[in-house]
Amino acid sequence: MHQDSAPRCQLLAVALLVAVSAFSGVVRAGDEGSKAAYDRADALYEKVRDKVFKACVRPTWLPQGRRFWYRNDLPDDARQYLYVDAEKGERRPAFDHAKLAEALSQKAGRPLDAAQLALDDFTIAEDGAVHFGFEGKSHQFDAAGELTEAPKPAASASAATPPGRERRRPPDESTRSSPRGEDSPDGKFSVVVRDDNLILRAKAGGEETRLTFEGSDVDSYERGVYWSPDSKRFVAIRTAKGSDHKVHMVASAPNDQLQPKLVTHDYLKPGDQVPISRPRLFDVEARKEIPIAPDLAPNPWSLDGFRWEPDSARFSFLYNQRGHQVMRLIAVEAATGKAAAVVDEQPETFFCYSSKLFDRRLEKSSELIWMSERDGWNHLYLIDLKDGRVKNPITSGRWVVRGVDRVDEEKRQVWFRAGGIHPDQDPYHIHFARVNFDGTGLIHLTTGDGNHEVEYSPDREFYLDTYSRVDLPPIVELRRSCDGGLVLELERADVSRLEATGWKAPERFVAKGRDGETDIHGVIFRPGDYRPDGKYPVIEQIYAGPHGSFVPKRFAPIHAHRVLAELGFIVVQIDGMGTNDRSKAFQDVSWKNLIDSGFPDRILWMKAAAEKDPAMDLTRVGIYGGSAGGQSALAALLTHGDFYKVGVADCGCHDNRMDKIWWNEQWMGWPVGPHYAEQSNVTLAPKLTGKLLLTVGELDRNVDPASTMQVVDALIKADKDFDLVVFPGADHGAGGSPYGERRRRDFFVRHLLGVEPRR
Repeated sequence: MHQDSAPRCQLLAVALLVAVSAFSGVVRAGDEGSKAAYDRADALYEKVRDKVFKACVRPTWLPQGRRFWYRNDLPDDARQYLYVDAEKGERRPAFDHAKLAEALSQKAGRPLDAAQLALDDFTIAEDGAVHFGFEGKSHQFDAAGELTEAPKPAASASAATPPGRERRRPPDESTRSSPRGEDSPDGKFSVVVRDDNLILRAKAGGEETRLTFEGSDVDSYERGVYWSPDSKRFVAIRTAKGSDHKVHMVASAPNDQLQPKLVTHDYLKPGDQVPISRPRLFDVEARKEIPIAPDLAPNPWSLDGFRWEPDSARFSFLYNQRGHQVMRLIAVEAATGKAAAVVDEQPETFFCYSSKLFDRRLEKSSELIWMSERDGWNHLYLIDLKDGRVKNPITSGRWVVRGVDRVDEEKRQVWFRAGGIHPDQDPYHIHFARVNFDGTGLIHLTTGDGNHEVEYSPDREFYLDTYSRVDLPPIVELRRSCDGGLVLELERADVSRLEATGWKAPERFVAKGRDGETDIHGVIFRPGDYRPDGKYPVIEQIYAGPHGSFVPKRFAPIHAHRVLAELGFIVVQIDGMGTNDRSKAFQDVSWKNLIDSGFPDRILWMKAAAEKDPAMDLTRVGIYGGSAGGQSALAALLTHGDFYKVGVADCGCHDNRMDKIWWNEQWMGWPVGPHYAEQSNVTLAPKLTGKLLLTVGELDRNVDPASTMQVVDALIKADKDFDLVVFPGADHGAGGSPYGERRRRDFFVRHLLGVEPRR
């Protein structure tokens, strides 16, 4: 044995060397983790900057709202001014660029390039003449091609956004309250708060009547009341104070002094006592309160949307019960105080008030437009305000309403945004549509396969539809509002210079979730030197908050995922079950179950993607995220350590009892039960496997930084190895700072690629 041990050791060493060489040959797909890779990653943003053209149209509509102009900024400082007649469906140059350049060249005494005309304060008149500033003087260039000095015409009545300014979509029209104030509509009375109680004051003579006596500094009346239109009654709000929960943090390195500072702010957490508000109804003539039975609003999280009916017979308000499993529209009779629930939503899980609450009371017809997931999908319903009867669904189907843009009471139409309304497209694509109150006449305003943005003409007769995908550059179309019909295509983004840099679009990928039926959507980003025969570690960027969906859908020349991928990774992002914008059942996975984070769906998705692309090495999977994503990133290592090997968790809300009350009770429920502790990363810390980097800002006002430090304490007690970066003086999301980003990249390079970063 002793004699042949040396040869055997030599054979073993040779075999090991061969294995390592073979392993390196498979795993190494390029120069991962090298200085060159870091340099490429750092240069990506600059490399693709200003390489996409004609990607958007910012119209300036002429006063009559049928014609507009816009400017294209093109490569090499070229500019193109275009004029569109929406009625005729014509698009043409706004003027003869060559003739104007010639005329301006003669005036300036130097040659000017027709493709590079820089015209200040540009406008077009209804007769087609263009007006602009040039070298400090105002000029007109008419349709006949004559250039003259002329004063700028009066400002047009355009409602469009001028070039260079951000476009904004109209906000949802929901939860609107009647005006709140001291003075009655007829000007005869005012209501003021004195010593926490209500005082009724007559404007003529100043006579005062004290209406209440029970108010105190811990249970007082709020300033401002809701007056009935006839000034005979008003509603006041009395609110009992909640917990005085303060979070204390230490600024260890303040800018204005040497010694640390104590920083304190108010911060309610799950289980704390919330302020309790109650509506109180008063009769002005009788100078007394009309009691309202509290049965329908016993434990409010919030009271909102107080509205009096035009005849002053009733007022109504929204009641969201603590725990978010009861949402009611309550109507109260002014004469008697009798209350009734016009709408009474009591889902088994939660009413998603943070993103799926829409209430529009139609005073003239005594109707209500109400948003609900009662049939399993987020839709709009028309309800009789008098008795709460559902007259009809306004929208229906296996798709969701994503928001309401406009309610037209005269035409009895709703303009809205939808997801999944085109079943052959990505269900997260936002589309625009219009429908009648009775559910008939559904008009698809957008149809193109992509994520849409819409901008209407001043009279809403026409609109610009811009749509794109992560793998489709923007397309801009002009359409008619009456039927959604295409007038003409205005622009199709030019990405030729972007593609010349070697840019490749991320891949959209779909796989079945844990139930074997539901499609799970995500995207895949690969490095620029990707080789199909290589082997790349996979990194998932995670955010699994139930309030939204997070996989990018719009086109962009660069994503942060792509920069990370350039170091030698394949980076993915996925919307697993438990997130928003799909069916009620899809989101309900998160109910009292935030620890789930959609991991069963995410893991299946990555395995399906790796079957298609064997270059994805699922023996080396990393994950990172911030805030709720930081909570999930650590949970991945604690609950699925057999799959996820390296994690970076920034500013995580690692224990839902430590985080802000409004977000956590929405999904984890109230009262606080044992599931809060069972799903805490602090509780689960002893299960840590793999490599972990924790980062946190010491002055995080969004998520109590103690949440991270309690994880640190638990890991130390469990004798677990980990890395920690605390950012002095930093607020939420400090891990996304240049230093935090560098540490995250280095951590993945070190522990997934197995090399020391060579920057």
